[in-house]
Parts: sequence; C-alpha cells; structure tokens
Amino acid sequence: MGALSIRNVRKSFGATDILKGIDIEVEAGEFLILVGPSGCGKSTLLSMIAGLDTPSTGSIHIADRDVTYALPKDRDIAMVFQSYALYPNMNVAKNISFGLEMRNVPKAEREAAVQRVAKMLQIEHLLDRKPGQLSGGQRQRVAMGRALARNPKLFLFDEPLSNLDAKLRVEMRAEIKLLHQRTKTTTVYVTHDQVEAMTLGDRIAVMREGVVQQLGTPDDIYSRPATRFVAEFIGSPAMNMVGSRRAANGLVAKGVDLALTDEQRLALQAAGAPEITYGLRPESLAFAGDGLPGSVSMLEPTGPETYAMVDTPLGNLVARVPGKVSHAVGERVFLQWAATDAHLFDGQNEKRVA
Repeated sequence: MGALSIRNVRKSFGATDILKGIDIEVEAGEFLILVGPSGCGKSTLLSMIAGLDTPSTGSIHIADRDVTYALPKDRDIAMVFQSYALYPNMNVAKNISFGLEMRNVPKAEREAAVQRVAKMLQIEHLLDRKPGQLSGGQRQRVAMGRALARNPKLFLFDEPLSNLDAKLRVEMRAEIKLLHQRTKTTTVYVTHDQVEAMTLGDRIAVMREGVVQQLGTPDDIYSRPATRFVAEFIGSPAMNMVGSRRAANGLVAKGVDLALTDEQRLALQAAGAPEITYGLRPESLAFAGDGLPGSVSMLEPTGPETYAMVDTPLGNLVARVPGKVSHAVGERVFLQWAATDAHLFDGQNEKRVA
C-alpha cells in the first residue's frame, strides 16, 4: 500500500453520481495531479481525501491507516486552497504558526518552523506584515508556508494558482515544483490547467464525469492517450480529429487515404471497428512542397511559434509550427505528417486502437 490509497470511492447526491468508482494508489513522495474540466469530480475527490466530505462507498487510507471517516485534524494532512484563507488580523509569522499553536506545539518549535519555511519560500522580510499588505503571489507563499510548517504526511492543493495572473502563475508553478523536490512530501494537486498538470506531476489522473479516463506519467498521457477525450484535453492547441472508415488497405476519410504504419494496420484488423477517429497533434503537421492540399484560413502568431489553421479536404486542421509562417491567409499550401505520429481511436467507444 502506498502513502495514499483510494479504493473504489463513489459519491452520489440522490440519483446523481459524482464519482463512479475511483481507484488510485499514490506512492510516498509522489506528486499526483487530478486534472479535468469543471464538474468532473476532482475537487470532490480531494475534499474526501481531506476529510471535508465522506464517500458514499469505498475507502481512503493514508500511510496504511483507514481515514475514510476520520476528522480532518486526525489525518495529518495540510491543504492549500484556491483562496488563500489567511487571517487578516494576524501577521505573516502568526498565520504560519497558528496551526502549530492550536496543536500545542511549544513556542520554540513554532518559531523555528516559521523561520525554516520563511527561508525556504524567501519571505523572511514579510514576517511582520499582515495579509492586506501583500501581493497575491506573496499571500500564496504564506498559505504554502502555513502548510509546510506542519510537516504533514500529505499535501493537498486545490487549484492554488487560479487567482494569480499569468506571470505569477508561472513563477509559483516553479516554486511549487522546487518545493516538492526539497521536501519530497506526498502531494495531490487539483487543477483544470493542463500546463500545470504536465509540468508539475509525476503522474496525472485525467478525470471526466466522475471516472478516471487515464492514470499515467505526463509522457504516457501525451504520447499514448487512452481515449479520445484525453487526447483532446491534453495538448494545446487540441489534437486534430478526423473521422474515417475502414478500407481494404487502411483508412479513408473524405476520399483521402490516411497514412498508417504496419503496426497500426495490424491493430485495426484486430480491433475490427468500422469507424475510426484519426488524430494528429498540431505539432505533427508541417508545411511541405507536396502532400495534403489546403489553404491557410487563419494565422495566430505567439512569438516562438505560430498556429496555422488550414482548410483541407479533411476539414480545418491546425498546425503548430516554430517561428513565423511565411504563408499568408488564403494562400494554397500542402501539409505532411509521419504515420507514426497518428493516434487512432474507436469511433464508437472512443478508446485508443493503436
């Protein structure tokens, strides 16, 4: 059993099923991300790990101890919320040490813990200030400091960066990653932001409608998405999806023969699905001298790369190309890709075929 064990956890409100049988084992020191769209059940699951809610069925174990119905204070966890939840009448040092004081930790130990986490988070110069005198990023550091002072068995983060601007999100994301590398505390982190998920997590659980669609490393999730939903949710811009049908020699979509590897052809034969969704990530598409014809319908330069929407016989495809694009809107172009970059999904159950 790992540091956190979630076994067949279900949650229902009346006839509405929120979680539909979640099974996850988290190893000691692991950083697990729960990611998915709003309403997928990730925050509900985190609340049950924290003890703020209880499962309808199933169990939760922390460090080999069944805590399914234990109070939050008895779980040895620390939680960082989306809202900083700081005491406005207390200075930073008091905010960090208040939880320890409530647990009757001796004053000398509390003060040592405050100094330790303040140095770690580079907020030593802020200890005498109150929350109203801090920026959003500083407040989030204080909230993390309060959690760190506990030295718990488990850290829980509930979308902690949602209230920050883009620049601060990048900075705090790096801070959280460095923090985990230093402390090696087991962490469960909830987000709807796929960039946070891919950059922070040792493993990612992609959730949809109360079900874990895929649990794996960031590379697993990105390179071999288990379902069409995972493929479209992870990656920006989203994966291009083309509906196709089986043909004698492979796949055909709107009169176009789609490139396949020998391995993919064998997988298609084994699957026997008549309708196949053919997926291509935008970065797999490249402009070339020949290939799939089309015309540029939109360009979105981002600086280091450009997103180009191309109207083709297969529909509108988005290509993600490095640098600037020399082509203009309306210009005729050709797209090429490698068959090894294609992702195949069953057109009915949306599961990965190859």
